[in-house]
Amino acid sequence: MSLNDTVKKIARNYLESVKLTDVVLAEVTKINPLEVNVDQRLPLDEDFLMVPEHMTEYKVMVGSQEVIIRRGLEVGDKVILVRQQGGLNFVIVGRLTG
Repeated sequence: MSLNDTVKKIARNYLESVKLTDVVLAEVTKINPLEVNVDQRLPLDEDFLMVPEHMTEYKVMVGSQEVIIRRGLEVGDKVILVRQQGGLNFVIVGRLTG
């Protein structure tokens, strides 16, 4: 094995061991408290989830009527999660349509 191949193997093994970010799909199973299910086998509750502002409900009053500008997460929503590098926390980065 050449020196170049050895360096590549060491680098590949290192990158696999540090567990850089992972992108996974999940489904919202509960809202309050928030829970999502990854691959129908791994439930994650709100202790492991970070929800950005754009994924939360936003309402305003227009005259005497309340108008929803942005809907929050709902049971059954399919969401995209990114796992923090080397950690157990996940950020919900978006919702899938369809």
